[in-house]
Amino acid sequence: MIVIGLTGNIGSGKSTVARQLKNLGAKIIDADQVARQVVTPGSPGLQEIVNVFGPGVLDSAGKLDRKKMGSLVFANPQARERLNKITHPKIKQEIEREIDLFNKGNKTSPKNRVLVIDAPLLIEVGLEHNVDEIWVVKVNQEEQIERLAKRDGMTSKEALRRIAAQLPQEDKIKHAARVIDNSGSKDETIKQVDRHWEQMMKEHLSETAGI
Repeated sequence: MIVIGLTGNIGSGKSTVARQLKNLGAKIIDADQVARQVVTPGSPGLQEIVNVFGPGVLDSAGKLDRKKMGSLVFANPQARERLNKITHPKIKQEIEREIDLFNKGNKTSPKNRVLVIDAPLLIEVGLEHNVDEIWVVKVNQEEQIERLAKRDGMTSKEALRRIAAQLPQEDKIKHAARVIDNSGSKDETIKQVDRHWEQMMKEHLSETAGI
């Protein structure tokens, strides 16, 4: 089994890479979905958030108002740190559980099965120790801002605030076994993914064969 940690900052186009890895046969664990799971109504995670930030962060249905929460924490580093202390351990624990389940199911399956942890905060949460190699999707900042404006309707100021709240792209690249430049066309990105996948499989086969 191979576990890839796929990461990249907001607006990097990581989802395009994840989709292609899925097309190539990998199973994807989406950390954003896990982050939503750990704060569902009635969960300890949501209760802790309400205890710290108050019931004003909930919507009329009693769910976490993610837009309101985002506006609060991205404007206040201390608030963001408090939120991260609540959610990050829970996200990490759930992803580790899913890795373990995949690993157990892999015992009777081909040895080259691939699991991808799609996590923008892979390194910040501490999941880099749970993967065999890290893939980083990079993009220039102008492209990030343009994508965030188009996708989420953010102003340049809002986009820069979100970008600044994450570990710098250059620091993530220091952890990378493979880097995908997503500043070009979708076809160019997919070609890079295919090339990295093929190389990874060759390396894995060599290792398992003891070469």
